[in-house]
Amino acid sequence: MSGEIDITQDGVQVTGYLATPDGAVKGGMIVIQEWWGLNDDIRGIADRFAAEGYVAIAPDLYHGTLASEPDEAGKLMGALDRNLAAAEIDAAVSHLKAEHGAGKVGCIGFCMGGGLTLATAARPTSTVDAVHAYYGVPFLSGDEIATVHCPVMASYGGTDEYTPADQIAALEAGLSAAGATTDIKTYDEAGHSFFNAGDAHHEASAADSWARSLAWFGEHVS
Repeated sequence: MSGEIDITQDGVQVTGYLATPDGAVKGGMIVIQEWWGLNDDIRGIADRFAAEGYVAIAPDLYHGTLASEPDEAGKLMGALDRNLAAAEIDAAVSHLKAEHGAGKVGCIGFCMGGGLTLATAARPTSTVDAVHAYYGVPFLSGDEIATVHCPVMASYGGTDEYTPADQIAALEAGLSAAGATTDIKTYDEAGHSFFNAGDAHHEASAADSWARSLAWFGEHVS
C-alpha cells in the first residue's frame, strides 16, 4: 500500500509519501528529495525500496510546493527551514520504528537531500542507523564529522562541478579519522544528479550505485 501521509510523531507534523512492502518488513527507509521537491521521481525511489522489503517515507519538505525550473528550485532550497526539515526527518525515522515495525531505519537523499542525509548521520537527535548520500551538498564540517554516529555511504559524479574532488577526499578522510564505517565512491563518467530521471541520468553509474545501496542497507538496516 502506498499513498500520501499526514502524521504527527513526537509532536512534529510530517507530510509526504509512504510506500509499504507487500510482505515482511526488512527495515525502514527515509528518501529525501532533491531541490525540486517531492516529485514522482522521489516517490518512485521510495516504491523501489518498498519492492525490496523496506517501508519507506519520502517527507515533503516543501509542504506541497514543487519546482519545474532551476531558478524556482534554487529559491525554494534557499528558503528551506533546515531546522524544521531536520525535525521532520527525525520524526519520520521515529515513526517508522514506532508504527511500522522497522527495527532499523536508513536514510538516502539526493543533492540537497544528500546534504540533509549527511546532516542526519551527524545530528545527535537522529536515531537513523545508516545513510547513503548521493552528490550531497553541503558537505559536513570537521566538527560535524566528529558527531557522525552511523555508517555512511556516499556516491558522487566525477564531472559534477558542485562536488569538488578535494571536498570528497576531505569528507572521506574525516570520516575515516572519526572511525566511521564508510563506502564512498566517485563515478568518473557521471555528473550531478546521475541517479535521478532526466538528461543527467547515467545508467551504468545509477545501476551500480543502486546495487551498492541494496547491499549497504541489507547489511546495516535489514
